Amino acid sequence: MRARSAQRSFAVIVFAITFTAVAFGQTAVKPSWMTHAHDAQHTGLSDIAGQDINRILWSIPVDLHPTLSGGELLVHYGSPLVTVSNTVIVPVKNGTAFQVDAVNGKTGKVKWLLKTDYTVPSASFTPSFGPVLSKNRLIMPAAGGTVLIRNLPDTATGTTTRAAFFGNANFNANPTAYINNVKINTPIAADASGNLYFGFVVTGSTPVNLQSGIARIARNGQGTWIAASTAANDTSIRKVSMNCSPAVSLDGKTIYVAVNSGDFGFGYLLALDSTTLQTIASVRLTDPASGMDATLTDESSATPTVGPDGDVYYGVLENPFPDHNDRGWLLHFSGDLKQTRIPGSFGWDDTASVVPASMVPSYIGTSKYLLMTKYNNYANVGGDGKNKIAILDPNKPMKDPILGNTVMKEVLTRKGVTPDPDFPNFPGAVREWCINAAVVDRFTKSVLANSEDGKLYRWDLTTNQFSQVITLTGGIGEAYTPTLIGSDGTVYAINDAVLFALGK
Repeated sequence: MRARSAQRSFAVIVFAITFTAVAFGQTAVKPSWMTHAHDAQHTGLSDIAGQDINRILWSIPVDLHPTLSGGELLVHYGSPLVTVSNTVIVPVKNGTAFQVDAVNGKTGKVKWLLKTDYTVPSASFTPSFGPVLSKNRLIMPAAGGTVLIRNLPDTATGTTTRAAFFGNANFNANPTAYINNVKINTPIAADASGNLYFGFVVTGSTPVNLQSGIARIARNGQGTWIAASTAANDTSIRKVSMNCSPAVSLDGKTIYVAVNSGDFGFGYLLALDSTTLQTIASVRLTDPASGMDATLTDESSATPTVGPDGDVYYGVLENPFPDHNDRGWLLHFSGDLKQTRIPGSFGWDDTASVVPASMVPSYIGTSKYLLMTKYNNYANVGGDGKNKIAILDPNKPMKDPILGNTVMKEVLTRKGVTPDPDFPNFPGAVREWCINAAVVDRFTKSVLANSEDGKLYRWDLTTNQFSQVITLTGGIGEAYTPTLIGSDGTVYAINDAVLFALGK
């Protein structure tokens, strides 16, 4: 999916809202898939063994009115979530509105449905609607920069309340001002204590003079925020990067998030104190080949990944564009952001997944973990069309195959299998990998990844072969989507605006 389109605006629905106190006293329950890319570090590493993907068990739409633009679905669909009791939380786009369907993971039957008042900020690719599971609660983006909190997500009788990071009383005093001018622009993240983090954009005046930035809602309901420009100490910075869900450090003390100067602008990766949101460290993001400012675009859904050693990874677009065939880079930093380490050779619209080195028997090296990323090489912007997925060693260098600078060494790569008829003059060109976060199944030593050809593949890392494949649709200009594994091992993948549950 390479098409770019003009930005679209979305109507804001304004209506009266009753604002109640948030119930924060629920028993802690760890879900099997709590957020985008599985966990607060965005590792994509499943705690459950995935079933064989032999058949489609059930399916449900994630978009009730999917619209193609130039043959493309220009949408970032939010990641489904799965509770420990096997309730699948499905974010659903319904025109310009959004809802969640809570589905029985075994049968596919809808247990309950909740329509939200959330609308996305304007962007050329519809931004994701990204809820999170935390402490037996489902937290969803809502109107005016608020969140909806639905307790007991496994039951049809749970109650829903609302919370504002800028204060309940402030929202209640003038809800229209906030609904018109404040929108959450990232999936919500939650730390181990149940504190919430997300980015938001402000497009007009508000009674408390909000500026686009990063918000925190504590487990006890207390909210705080910091402007993106203040956090970066740069008045050119306008907002948190679109779709960039904050990542949490392993000790829970630090939040990582990217901010930018606007669509196709420059930006920083920030390390913020997880309690105060004050800046601990920042690094200006640069193209490792040219040395120029890397580009951060609102079309991306890249989020930071925190490795088991605390290193941080974040994908950016190259500058000049498209010198790197629109592949971008996976930038790599120490946890304190003081050291810039070996980058990956693809990254701009992908969240890297963590692969324990023991999953790859052929690996010879000293790294305790490797990284999985898509590795497309787009024929329409200078590449050869031989689109791949890859396992990379974050600590061992090689020469970039395109520009010759130092990048992470390829441990395994696997090219797609379906020829791409759009590029008859490119021998070996195949359909691209349409993923923004892939699931790593440590138990079967495999990766599950979606392709634009309409199929889901299990990549066996012991043989470097596609050991299983299942056709979901005929294949179209797909949206970039996540894959995940539920609490009973059911595998979930989105294709053609439909969520498919796959198993034996």
